Amino acid sequence: MRNIKLTIEYDGSSYFGWQRQPNKISIEAIIEETIQDLTKEDIKLIGSSRTDSGVHAKGQVANFITECKIPVFKIPSALNSKLPIDIVILDAEEVPLDFHARYSSVGKRYSYTILNRITPPALYKNYVAHCKYDLDFEKMKKASKYFLGTHDFSAFKSTGSSVKTSIRTISDIELIKDEEIIKLYIEGDGFLYNMVRIIAGTLIDVGRGRISCDSIEDIIRSKDRKRAGQTAPASGLCLERVYY
Repeated sequence: MRNIKLTIEYDGSSYFGWQRQPNKISIEAIIEETIQDLTKEDIKLIGSSRTDSGVHAKGQVANFITECKIPVFKIPSALNSKLPIDIVILDAEEVPLDFHARYSSVGKRYSYTILNRITPPALYKNYVAHCKYDLDFEKMKKASKYFLGTHDFSAFKSTGSSVKTSIRTISDIELIKDEEIIKLYIEGDGFLYNMVRIIAGTLIDVGRGRISCDSIEDIIRSKDRKRAGQTAPASGLCLERVYY
């Protein structure tokens, strides 16, 4: 019995998210079926993060238990030869049997990309969130620092989450501006349903002057979703890395 850990990159534009769903094409289902075709086994793929429809990944992690004898260094090329071109296995390694892609994780890093100009994108529309309004970048940077630390992030989660607690720790957050592009990097021990997209949307609203940057602390303390900003589009979100 072997436990194989995969590191995966994908363009989520054409899929209904990571998680397998009835009558919908998901990234998990495509990879799982490809592994089954390769190993001739009924395997179950375990993903670290259930990214939504349209969300991308540079460092998604998944694992599966197998009895196949294929050398681990050959697994990426063997799978990539069968997978669609917008899903790529970057790496495979054999890990202890108790490794679990989701529950063994100690943190994740996401990025969120905003294109801030009047005209919409033609080339990169699937990889950015377009904002045509002028954004005050310095106010957005100031507001972002209030998210650092351990808080109850109930105000920054969408309904439908079944987690036991909404308390999470944000260990690093950074905003970078390069001409028309504003990039948010955020790292934490875990994230609630749509939490990064709501934080990004809230920072956009701060940049537009719709939310005061000094009110972020109060919004967090309120635990009231209605006080936080919009849920920013899925296209701007990318899972950068999972930590173990």
